[in-house]
Amino acid sequence: MLRFAHFAALILLASCAVADVTTDVKEEVRCQEIGFSRSVENGDIEAFKSFLDDDARFVGHSVMSGPDAITDAWKIFFAEDGPAIKWRPQFVEVLEDRTLALTRGPYRMIGKDADGSSVEQWGTFNSVWRIDSDGKWRVVFDAGDVAASPPDEETQAILQQENDC
Repeated sequence: MLRFAHFAALILLASCAVADVTTDVKEEVRCQEIGFSRSVENGDIEAFKSFLDDDARFVGHSVMSGPDAITDAWKIFFAEDGPAIKWRPQFVEVLEDRTLALTRGPYRMIGKDADGSSVEQWGTFNSVWRIDSDGKWRVVFDAGDVAASPPDEETQAILQQENDC
């Protein structure tokens, strides 16, 4: 019985250690996603590009492949009179082998229509992150969908939260 108790205690400690590592990795990926958004919010196109995997794909109305094509397509968000976009992860999942992660959450884009009036658009983004050989998480796949209507207040509040990263 004593051996069983020791064995059970070891298993419990090991599972706690794995959970803590997974929690730490999830937090690392969450912070990478927030940093990715902040690169656009702060108008830092080089920082934005640094979050992209060399083999990155952004899927929207078309597929953009590679950091140069993606950065070129996103230049509008770095233009002084361009639309503003902000996103934050609501969900972060990491594979057990800690090589891939998925982030998903709301985004809000504010731009101007043809008359110059402000227009707000909400949606959901999905990013797949891969750990590179240098140990840094980078986006390998990214896609988003426009919402038919603004999300509920709880979801909107995700963009207002202070994120300690």
